[in-house]
Amino acid sequence: MPSSEEIFQKVQGTLFDALGVDEDEVTPTATLIGDLGAESIDFLDIVFRLEKNFDIKIPRGELFPENIASSDSGFVVDGKVTPEGIAQLREKMPHADIDSFAKDPQVSRIQDLFTVDMICKFISARVR
Repeated sequence: MPSSEEIFQKVQGTLFDALGVDEDEVTPTATLIGDLGAESIDFLDIVFRLEKNFDIKIPRGELFPENIASSDSGFVVDGKVTPEGIAQLREKMPHADIDSFAKDPQVSRIQDLFTVDMICKFISARVR
């Protein structure tokens, strides 16, 4: 069972390889999109690399849930995620910092949930 530091180092290496960023940019609080420049296509590559590097299977949509905050999901009103949507995020993303997001649930901030730390917590729960 790998330690938290070992998981972080492997995740850091995975993101370094997938996104071509400097390793020192891959900090626990770094957001995949805002800080590391990931695009939607990169998420597939990241999942593939994590599966390979940690010898696990990650079902589609489990690490990066899809369409939770789309306009037709019923979880968005006036550009904000509803309390029901927040509950859905908590269920789908128990490894993300939903409490911080819930303080200002702007749809535009959902991408900030996808951090290096979120990936590490997800992996940690899967490999223990």
